[in-house]
Amino acid sequence: MNVDELKKQAAAAALRYVEPGMTLGLGTGSTARWVVLLLGEKLRSGGLERIRAVPTSSQTEELARAQGIELVELGPEGVDLAIDGADEIDPELTLIKGRGGALLREKIVEAAARRFIVIADESKKVDVLGSRAPLPLEVARFGWRRTLALVEGLGAAAALREEGGQPVISDNGNYLIDARFGPIGDPAGLEAELKALPGVFEVGIFHGLASLAIIAGAAGVEEVER
Repeated sequence: MNVDELKKQAAAAALRYVEPGMTLGLGTGSTARWVVLLLGEKLRSGGLERIRAVPTSSQTEELARAQGIELVELGPEGVDLAIDGADEIDPELTLIKGRGGALLREKIVEAAARRFIVIADESKKVDVLGSRAPLPLEVARFGWRRTLALVEGLGAAAALREEGGQPVISDNGNYLIDARFGPIGDPAGLEAELKALPGVFEVGIFHGLASLAIIAGAAGVEEVER
């Protein structure tokens, strides 16, 4: 079974937690894409109704509109349920996210959710964060070289994210830095240190937000509660 099929299985399992009338937070990335596609199918078939959604990126917004999903802005009441993927998931359900470049909007929506379910294929499980994936940061374009130096001063090997020799720009008009710290023993502490740096808007450590992980692997779909 290929990885994309595993992502689809995890997304399908997460949609079992969606109830009529809910407002959903829709994540960004290759795994969250399956949530949007399968949700669209359910709505068209009558399997779900009265669903509204808050997208976490322009990419997700475009896909959701194409699927006929009603979209709304994030209000003060938040969302009933957010579903999103992750780059790494540790045993405490602390996550590294942001390879899709939407970490700031994702964190806003997922922190505003009554429940946040993270979905992934089994390759995203790690014993310690930072084992495989770099840690994304969303930073101000102004003075980014100084911000990069400050991040490196905390012990990271860091680089500005580029495509085709040009900086990647987030939906918020900011730059992205990918930082490798190696194994991260204190995710919450590192998040606080990084967010204290001038120029850092958001950090791709999601600590204490996910209440359930749905992970698909060769042996089936596993559900892990925090």
